[in-house]
Amino acid sequence: MALNARLDHRNPLVFDTHELGRRPGALQRLNRTVDAPQDLGIAGVVGVPEGAPVELELRLESVMEGVLVTGTARAKAEGECVRCLEPLELELQADFQELFSYPDVDDRGRVIAEPGDDAEDDEDRIFLEDGMFDLEPVLRDAVVLALPMQPVCQEDCPGLCSACGARLADDPDHHHDAVDIRWAALQGLADTMSDGEKDEMSGAEPGVDEKQEK
Repeated sequence: MALNARLDHRNPLVFDTHELGRRPGALQRLNRTVDAPQDLGIAGVVGVPEGAPVELELRLESVMEGVLVTGTARAKAEGECVRCLEPLELELQADFQELFSYPDVDDRGRVIAEPGDDAEDDEDRIFLEDGMFDLEPVLRDAVVLALPMQPVCQEDCPGLCSACGARLADDPDHHHDAVDIRWAALQGLADTMSDGEKDEMSGAEPGVDEKQEK
């Protein structure tokens, strides 16, 4: 991955690693509460509302290649039950780990003259910029993986009535009288017949049936 665009240190999801230094084994622990960025979650399904508090617990460790960031994000996500369509809220915990590489060190911790000499090796790497890193892309990936693809208000939610759309959890005894489909067509035909048609059929000329049989 190419070097990050210029990072803004005022962004709450941008972290500075200068205090950590570049001595392998150095550790730094951080706790920070930030406002959720826009579209944090699964679009149209469930996610953390923009501006909602997200609690971050981070562990920054200096390694040969860069800074290894391990952390947990906690927040409340909102969405809609896929069975009954009622609004729901759930507690979210997303764990993540990402290595942010020094731009002048390869993936084995060796100093290189120019970063990005090997484009293939750099493709999957995220680089520090001026000793800073942006946690937002990592946070987004972690939240999507932690959220349910089909959220439900409760595990045994019965959903909606397929006939009328009523919420079955509100009325456990809800039901519709079942009609035997083998007789439904005949019953509908009988209901559409007028009395005149019935009389006409019953007044057929004698012997017609006998002739047809012959």
